Amino acid sequence: MVLDFLHYPYASLRTAVFSNKGMVATSQPLASQAGLEILKKGGNAVDAAIATAAALTVVEPTSNGIGGDAFAIVWLQGEMFGLNSSGPAPKSLSIDAVKARGHEKMPVHGLIPVTVPGIPGAWATLSKRFGRLPLTEVLQPAIAYAREGYPLSPTLGKYWGSAFNRYKEIYKTDEYQYWFETFAPSGNAPKIGEVWKSEGHATTLEEIAKTNAESFYRGPIANKIATFFKKNDGFLTEEDLASFEPEWVDPISIEYNGYKVWEIPPNGQGIVALMALNIAKGFSFTGKDEVDTYHKQIEALKLALTDGKAYITDPNKMETTISELLSEEYAMQRRAQIGELAIEPSSFEPKQSGTVYLATADGEGNMVSYIQSNYMGFGSGIVIPGTGIAMQNRGADFSLDPNHVNALQGGKRTYHTIIPGFLTKGTEAIGPFGVMGGYMQPQGHMQVVMNLLNFGLNPQAALDAPRWQWMGDKKVIVEPNFPTAIAQSLARRGHQVQIALDTGAFGRGQIILRNPETGVLVGGTESRTDGSIAVW
Repeated sequence: MVLDFLHYPYASLRTAVFSNKGMVATSQPLASQAGLEILKKGGNAVDAAIATAAALTVVEPTSNGIGGDAFAIVWLQGEMFGLNSSGPAPKSLSIDAVKARGHEKMPVHGLIPVTVPGIPGAWATLSKRFGRLPLTEVLQPAIAYAREGYPLSPTLGKYWGSAFNRYKEIYKTDEYQYWFETFAPSGNAPKIGEVWKSEGHATTLEEIAKTNAESFYRGPIANKIATFFKKNDGFLTEEDLASFEPEWVDPISIEYNGYKVWEIPPNGQGIVALMALNIAKGFSFTGKDEVDTYHKQIEALKLALTDGKAYITDPNKMETTISELLSEEYAMQRRAQIGELAIEPSSFEPKQSGTVYLATADGEGNMVSYIQSNYMGFGSGIVIPGTGIAMQNRGADFSLDPNHVNALQGGKRTYHTIIPGFLTKGTEAIGPFGVMGGYMQPQGHMQVVMNLLNFGLNPQAALDAPRWQWMGDKKVIVEPNFPTAIAQSLARRGHQVQIALDTGAFGRGQIILRNPETGVLVGGTESRTDGSIAVW
């Protein structure tokens, strides 16, 4: 048989998934099973999240890798904790150094946009504080996937192939050869259903596990990374790696429709979702599929995201406070600018990206909202030889304008797109949610939260609902199944509406909600990708 695994001509129904002992929701079935395996071995939601995250670096390398960054919101035994594990720019990297190499803006590929990876540190830090099982056991499913191999799922194969076709045209110099050796060992990208394996990836995960990530930052792996960068005239050094530590932070929130919506504070852009919801909650929404609903959502979001791009950076460098941006005064001022027609705030240029979001819950009420990313697809294109470590290109978001709030400085963390979300009601945890996808993320968070809390959609329906994305100025793209009549009405209000041909730009989400009275879990997973929920 010759089968097309990317052709689905008929509408397909997914229903919400229920369980009471544990749940893992991800964009990749094998990763969900890795988390479930650890739950059944006696691990808690944190152990399951680490196992799932490690597996995703193997089974979805098109969106994340060991060399990326991570953020997490953890609900454990009735308390909430936040973790920012995003790494800074190398200390020797500067605006002048980048311009001296002929760049007028930050490049997106190569050695320059690589910042210190935070993912291994996140795993070790979460495990040390909250985990029940040793990291050597928690990372075992990921190690097995890497060593034994696994067949590519449809969406994974699609993006792997498109990345290979693009990279073979632009990755011509020696520093990129290891990407091809690792991710296209036969000379081509692996196809849907074809088995791919990476012994280097497995060995690296084993060393991270047995040293609790010390090797990655202050040992043999760190030496391999630094040696490669020195040989290829890069900026990242052993000192940069050795000085990194993940940071525990207090999540930030707003009240919305009787619930609290939580995000990680800057340098992440989660505050943008809160700002947009704060603006929107001053309006009355009578129904979801009405032009006025979409118009006000889009206008609130574009104002919040424009301001987010103007103010968010490393929290130690921010000139505007979080309380100012989440104040009622700010929300009222911005809300007053929204009328019947589309407005045009200061614009920015969204970048496409690759990220994985996952949610876990155990039978004791513990829950994790976790996200990790290499930023744009596979990241920078830099892979450390023999290790399977694909390095992120997060530094691409820095500005080379010295007067910009997010101007590049050595040792500084950049504006970060990846954001985990969480809902609570009173003193009870309701559950984790998230939508990945670059600047789509706060837009996805806003839409999913309103689908749940304004329009009463269940978790699966809240994710399945057609999405829109603001792209700057008055331009809005909508999904192929977006209601035509609504799109036409938005155009009459001044929005420049374009219908996308596929759903790849609209993010991928996961939701797990817990009934505080019964402890029963209900989840939804992303229908736009190879989404899967594993339950116990």
